[in-house]
This record gives sequence, C-alpha cells and structure tokens, in this order.
Amino acid sequence: MLDERWIRSLHVESMRRADLHRELEPHVLFQASTIGALLDGGFEGDLSFAELAEHGDLGLGTLNHLDGEMVALDGEFFRADVDGRLSRVAPGEKTPFAVVTRFEPSVDVRLLGEELDHEDLLARLDELVPAGASSCAIRLDGRFDLVRARSVPRQEPPYRPLTEVVAEQHVFELADVEGTMVGFRFPTYVEGIEVAGYHLHFASADRSRGGHVLGSRSRGLRARLDPSDDLHVELPPRVDLDDPDLAARTHAAVEAVERGG
Repeated sequence: MLDERWIRSLHVESMRRADLHRELEPHVLFQASTIGALLDGGFEGDLSFAELAEHGDLGLGTLNHLDGEMVALDGEFFRADVDGRLSRVAPGEKTPFAVVTRFEPSVDVRLLGEELDHEDLLARLDELVPAGASSCAIRLDGRFDLVRARSVPRQEPPYRPLTEVVAEQHVFELADVEGTMVGFRFPTYVEGIEVAGYHLHFASADRSRGGHVLGSRSRGLRARLDPSDDLHVELPPRVDLDDPDLAARTHAAVEAVERGG
C-alpha cells in the first residue's frame, strides 16, 4: 500500500505494460516493477530495454535472471557481470527492476576540498538536494581513489529470495579510476517500493568496469542532481502496490541487499 506521505510528496502513477507511453516530460522518474518484488525473487520482468529507453537515459537496475548490475548512462545500457566487467545490453533483453529518468539536472557543482569517503560524499549530496525535493536523480563524474562494488551471478528458476542470492555476491575494488556514479535518492517511507536513501551504480570512463556501489573514496567530483516529484511505476503481472506490510517486511532485507550486509 502506498504510504500517505509519499502520495502527498510525489505524484505516483502506476500502470501495466499495455498502458505505457513514451516519457516526454523532464524530471519524471520511471520504474519497472518494485524492489519488494525483486526481494521476493521476482527476477523476470516484461519490459525490454528498448522500451525502457523510451522513458529515460540515466539510471540503474538489473537484467532478467538477476544477471548482473545494470548502469544506464547517456542513453546506453550496460551490464556489470560478477567480475565487474561491463558489456552493452541488447535492446531486446528484459529487466525485472530498473529506475531511469531523462536527466536534466538543476544542480551542477564541483565538490571541492578534502578527500571524501562514501558517507561524507552522501552527506555532501544531502546538502545539495533542493529543499522540498522528495526524490532526486544523481550523476557524479570524476576520478575516484577507490570504488568498492559488487555484482551478482545469474539465477535460474526456481528463484530464491534476493537476500539469499546476495550472500553469494562478488565484491571487488576499483582503484584510481575515472568514471561516473549514477543513481537515486528516495525518502525513507518508500521502502519496499523503492530503495530508501541512496542507491548508486558505477561505470568507468572507458565503460570496461562497473557495478553496484558499496563504498567509495573520492576528491573533486562534479555533482549533478535532477530533483523530481513524479514517479511512474510499470507493474509486471502479479506485482501490485496494495501490500500493507510491504515497507516493514522489506526494511531489513533492503539494508542487507543494498548496503552489503
């Protein structure tokens, strides 16, 4: 069930695949399925990457069978395998979970000063988010002293819950690497539909390495933010938003999955 506070702060529109329309408005977030469905082992979706591209050019997610981490940058979609190697995603492949937007940032600053660890970086981003913004798309470009990332192995049915799969995640570190972090910041009360807080993926500048970000160390990044108060959610068959216990049921699982334990 959608939290009343979210309804007040975000204009939320849910739809089925047959009702989709190309996203033309800026500052609109588009989501395929829900994080709650993914946590429950919903690793197959009905939306192709060709269709996803009609709704945004920046974002993140995964592929059917939970086959790696997905990064969307400048209208291109990349898959990070279990070793952190990036490859392009074919338009016909499908996703069980993704969030994208047509990125048009209203905040564009250089994060000058001392080296920032990951928590310090997120705190600086908090300061940059415009007052009253319920959600925000994020792009961070520059040189990272360190990116700690992960990806997960492809799964086959019968699918296990995501918390069990992530216990087998592959964690790796990228040192002294030029690249881009992309992702989103959502409020705490969307837990179960989205990932509350920050959710970031990384792609190196040469598009050879990347994954789901667990930690980082950086200095002098360019930070661009695109605040949004509109979210469109495409719901695959058997996925809905009317579970009254969704947020409470998924909080601990989201912490384990998204923060690495």
